[in-house]
Amino acid sequence: MNDTLVMAVPLSHYIAVSAILFSIGVIGILMRRNLIVMFLSIELMLNSVNLLAVAFSVYHNDSNAQAFVFFIMVVAAAEIAVGLAMLVMIYRNIRTIDIDALKQLKW
Repeated sequence: MNDTLVMAVPLSHYIAVSAILFSIGVIGILMRRNLIVMFLSIELMLNSVNLLAVAFSVYHNDSNAQAFVFFIMVVAAAEIAVGLAMLVMIYRNIRTIDIDALKQLKW
């Protein structure tokens, strides 16, 4: 593989894109009260961190971070599966996916 093609984009661009994606995810978590949007925002933040880890991995010519990114993606997929199952159960009980409505749930 030609190394000049791999690092054609400077590392600072990857950092900027990752920071923008992470910021969008944080804004999505803080501003929206919908559980689906919050799950998507969490995934966006995880993917921004994955992008940054892979960029640094290629920049430093070390593949350990890429294996770690694969592990993060597997855990994130499992987290979304469990979260969506919980979301379905919450919707069945209170007929809404609004976070503020969860205050009605009691032990």
